[in-house]
This record gives sequence, C-alpha cells and structure tokens, in this order.
Amino acid sequence: MNKLSIRDLQLQGKRVFVRVDFNVPLAAGGQEITSDKRIQAAIPTLRYALEHGAGLVVASHLGRPKGKPNSEMSLKPIAIRLAELLGIQVTMAPDCVGPVVDALKPEPGEVLLLENLRFHPEEEANDAQFSKELATLCDLYVNDAFGTAHRAHASTVGIIKFVPQAAAGLLMEQELKYLTLVTQNPERPCISILGGAKVSDKIEVISNLIHIVDCLLIGGAMAYTFLKSQGKPVGKSLVEEDKVQLAANLLIRFGDKIRLPVDHVVASEFRAGAEDQVVTDIPEGMMGLDIGPETTRLYEKEIANAKTIIWNGPMGVFEMPPFDRGTMALAHAIADSHSVSVVGGGDSEKAVKSAGVANKISHISTGGGASLEFLSGIELPGVAALTNKTD
Repeated sequence: MNKLSIRDLQLQGKRVFVRVDFNVPLAAGGQEITSDKRIQAAIPTLRYALEHGAGLVVASHLGRPKGKPNSEMSLKPIAIRLAELLGIQVTMAPDCVGPVVDALKPEPGEVLLLENLRFHPEEEANDAQFSKELATLCDLYVNDAFGTAHRAHASTVGIIKFVPQAAAGLLMEQELKYLTLVTQNPERPCISILGGAKVSDKIEVISNLIHIVDCLLIGGAMAYTFLKSQGKPVGKSLVEEDKVQLAANLLIRFGDKIRLPVDHVVASEFRAGAEDQVVTDIPEGMMGLDIGPETTRLYEKEIANAKTIIWNGPMGVFEMPPFDRGTMALAHAIADSHSVSVVGGGDSEKAVKSAGVANKISHISTGGGASLEFLSGIELPGVAALTNKTD
C-alpha cells in the first residue's frame, strides 16, 4: 500500500480526526445497539492512537437522516458502548461542527465522539466549507471507515484538503492489504466465486476479475440468467431478462474461464418446508434455489486446488434450509483449503459465520459496496485522497 498508515504518523500530543464506520443497526427508537461489530472493528485503531499520546475526534454517519437531525439516528448509544469497549470516558458532542463542538476539543488521552455527520446535508455534498470546519478540530486525519471509502463525502475526501497528513487506520490498512493481494499478482491458481441474485450487481466485478482469475465459479440466482443465455431451461427461476444478452456475450468471450451449475436444488415455491428435488434441467413450474450436489463437488475441487480465493455472494437462498447446503459446503471447503481467502459482502460473511469457519478465512471484508467497487477495479475516493508515502 503506497498510502500513509496511522503507524507512519507522529501522534504524540496531536489531535487526530478518526473517520470510523459506526453505522450500526439500532432497535426501533434508536436507543439500543443490536450489533456492535463495527464499533469493535475500530477499537484497535482508536486504542493505538490513544496509546501513542493522541486526543481523538471520532466521527461517523448513521443511517440516512437526509441532512436533518433525527433522534432515532443519534450516536448517543454508540458513545456509551464505545466508552465500555475503550474503558475510558467518551464525551458525546451535541453536533459535529460549530463553536460548542470546538470548545470540546480533546486533550491527549481523551475521546470526543461527534454527532451524526449526515445530520448536515453538506456531508454527502462534500461541501468545502463544512470540510474545513471539520478540519479545524484536528491536527491529523485517519480514515478507518473502509465501508464508506467509495463515497466522496466531506469526512472521507473533503477534509483531507485542509489537514497536513491523512492516513489509513489499521482496519483500512488490513482491507487494502488483502484486497490488493488477491487482485494484483495473486498466487495461482486464483479463483473467484460469485453468487447472489443479480448479474447487474456484479457485472463490473465479473468484467474486472475475469482478467485476473484463472476460473470464475458462478452460483446463486445470477446463474440462471447465464443458463438462459445458453438456451437451457430455467423454469420460473429468477432471471434478469435485460441481462441475458450480456451474459451470452461474457460466455462467448470468456467461456473457458466461467463455470456454471450443472445441477440444481429446485422447489415449486420459495418457502420453508417446500418439497425440494435435485435436477439437471429445471422443469416448468419449478425454481432453482441452490446449486446441486454435483455442482458443489465440482466447485469444491476447484477450491481445493486454488491458492487464492475471492468469494462474494451465496450459492443459493442460504437463509432457508435446505437451500443453504451449497453455500455451507463451499464455506467449509474454503476454510479447509490452503489458500489466501478473501470474503466480501454481507451475505457471504453471514454464511462463513453460520458455518462456524470465520476464523479460518484469511480476511472478511467489512465494506460491502466498497469491496465490490475495489474488486470492480474502481478507484475508491476515500483511499485515493489519503497521503502517499512518498509525499
């Protein structure tokens, strides 16, 4: 990574603005955090800065308040949880800019959590004046919010014009390390497993990865669009009709690299307890809901031989047994392989956790949209704006 890391900064006695991703799920009413995973993910960076003598201005968005204050999207519950995790007091600011916030600037060892950045429309508009006001709160800038790195907002891009140095936090550094590792000169054989519902969600990823990987394994509902493009029966499976020709073109150009399911788990309707069967060709009135056992075996073989694996998207409707078998089997196969494995996307993350193998995956990306854009070969604004190591 050619960008500065927090490890490269002189933090002693400095006030550091740390952009984190505390966009956590809250119960109705906005008072109770239902998962603190994203808060925990930022703790190593915050602790590192505190241990090296910094005072912290911590900032995040939460939800979509549409540029106006909304008590159900306040970061107040997060301040309480953050204080528990850090083991020190966290001051909750009433806003993220203005004289009242300015008066709360932290001293070394102190933590100030700003109120929801998106309570101001200027945040998403990347407004220069708002960016400048945020910058007055700090001496240095650290971005540890990989999940928002694909957004050019005031707190991810604009503020950097007004600070002397902008570096990646430890979480951001880890994300960039692994995503770069698997997409730039990966150890071979390199394979990608792509699933999920829509070809349209993954078309840029396919178009970029097809030039990087040795083999692309396709599953999930997006497989039926590809199969239909080959004239194969798909019953009433989910198909993106306007992407059938695109799928056909990809197969014409890269058919030697693309693997499609050879059998399917089908049912007449999508519901718990629906009677399922394994078929090679999907009959009329039936819908494909998972890859079949022969496809699973073929995909497992590719996984076992791979040295690098990129996985994004489940192989079927994994939230509902028995349509989770294909996804679970591949999760175990990846865990048992001796590859560098990177898993991106919320559903794939849930799958490896459900399978109990998360600790055997090299890296699980915290940023769904950001990791997809990175895998698509798109430069992330929040990364591009960081200070180069040579500067």
